[in-house]
Amino acid sequence: MKSIETYKFKGKRALIRVDFNVPLDDSFSIVDDSRILAALPTIKCVLEGGGVPILMSHLGRPKNGYTEQFSLRHLCQHLSELIGAEVLFANDCIGPEAESVVQAASECQVVLLENLRFHGGEKKGDDFFSKSLSKLGDVYINDAFGTAHRAHASTAIIANYFADEKMFGFLMNQEMLSLNTVLNESKKPFTAILGGAKITGKIEIINQLLNRVTNLIIGGGMAYTFIKATGGNIGASLIEEDRLELALKIMKNASDKGVQIYLPIDSINAQEISNDAPLKYTAINEIPTNWKGLDIGFKTIELFRNVILNSKTIMWNGPMGVFETTAFQEGTKEIAQAVSEATQNGAYSLVGGGDSVSAVNKFQLRDKISYVSTGGGGFIRIY
Repeated sequence: MKSIETYKFKGKRALIRVDFNVPLDDSFSIVDDSRILAALPTIKCVLEGGGVPILMSHLGRPKNGYTEQFSLRHLCQHLSELIGAEVLFANDCIGPEAESVVQAASECQVVLLENLRFHGGEKKGDDFFSKSLSKLGDVYINDAFGTAHRAHASTAIIANYFADEKMFGFLMNQEMLSLNTVLNESKKPFTAILGGAKITGKIEIINQLLNRVTNLIIGGGMAYTFIKATGGNIGASLIEEDRLELALKIMKNASDKGVQIYLPIDSINAQEISNDAPLKYTAINEIPTNWKGLDIGFKTIELFRNVILNSKTIMWNGPMGVFETTAFQEGTKEIAQAVSEATQNGAYSLVGGGDSVSAVNKFQLRDKISYVSTGGGGFIRIY
């Protein structure tokens, strides 16, 4: 592939797959623009080189064509302000209208195509859809790490139509370098922190981690399946009944490989997810009936914190509780602070996954982490 750093963009239309799958509020304002900010170096490189960036992305999970809440039109004004250039919007991503907008664009302008997933061909990896997209650019740049693991039309299939004129953007290059640091150059002790709701979806990464890490910290909703599997009472907490045997198998595999698994030892519980709900603090394996474990307790925070602060490499994916609700954010906040503190003391830290990244941003610790990945599923799969 070509190198974005040396490529001559003058007079070229650069078709860039970005990941602008950003959260919007009820008035369609952007809640977190981290993924847009991450793509700016690549976009500006094309502009400064005299090329025209043609941006394509998905947003959300539309099911039947156009849906107002998932239109990329809502991003235009903010994107223009960030880039410092006019952004032309195409009401479709393929066909005559998209082609017309692209042809009309001049240097110093950017084109944003409408949501790729308004067409079923995107997720299906449809060849005709890929070919239609390819007509819009002279060169293809993949800078969407968050979707790099999917064989979709705009990420995998389209590359076939750019035999020599294709490359990674700056973000993709940074993501791969960061993953390489953790995968192949990690210093021990290496601690992985996994949270979030379920074991399902993280089985592959757990198996991979057991071959690499010194310690594996498990928190969040997925921890309660492990606690139940070992005979604990978890009340009405989240559980995957069909994963109990798997949890025990993971723990045995860890033991066989000399990996220390750390599970929560106490829990903050409530009967509903609300800042006004009464709270009950218990041991993790003594949660009363009809009560849900929604965050790790202070003893667990101290346990996890000590492990993190004694680590030289840290990988974190998934929150420790329902951190979006203030009453249950303390565990995730304290873990984020411990990771940032360890980083300041010389550890290398990699944070990935939508919720983990949101937590780091929420607690204003992004600049104290070695690298914050833009990938969600991509972070897990590529790892």
